[in-house]
Amino acid sequence: MQTSVLILYDPKDPTIIKLADGIAKGVEKHNSTLAILKSIESATTTDLIDSDAIILGSPNWSGITGSFKDWLDNQGDLWEEGCLAGKPGAAFTSGRGRHSGLEITLFQLIHWMLACGMLIVGLPWSNAMKESGSYYGATATAGGNESDLMQAKDLGFRVSQIAARLKIHKPT
Repeated sequence: MQTSVLILYDPKDPTIIKLADGIAKGVEKHNSTLAILKSIESATTTDLIDSDAIILGSPNWSGITGSFKDWLDNQGDLWEEGCLAGKPGAAFTSGRGRHSGLEITLFQLIHWMLACGMLIVGLPWSNAMKESGSYYGATATAGGNESDLMQAKDLGFRVSQIAARLKIHKPT
């Protein structure tokens, strides 16, 4: 049984695209899991509904970009319909510095997922976080480094594992 993970991002920053690619590699390390990479320019509401898990990414512009906020706001009443409830979700962001509001951006993405009833997946603490990232989601600054990409792969793998477990136990 194949599991699909939608990696949805605003492509305004080349670093966010690098993180999305890293997350996709992590997702596909898990057997029978398909990573679906989409920018907000090509994604649809159906993409959100059809996926088994969703990982959202936005560059940090003192929070998520205006275009990503607009995209999310125009997806209808998914929170009220409950069609995303119970799906795993995670977040990633990129910015110019480690203390430039990265966690606020992650929280804004997580807030939207929580409003939709999704189950949030973070990253357990590791020594790599001394140099890179947040347990709220994957992060990168100044173009990203190897630790940032490793964290992105770890997040993708973790979400794919949880999505696959939930799919197996989902009532039909």
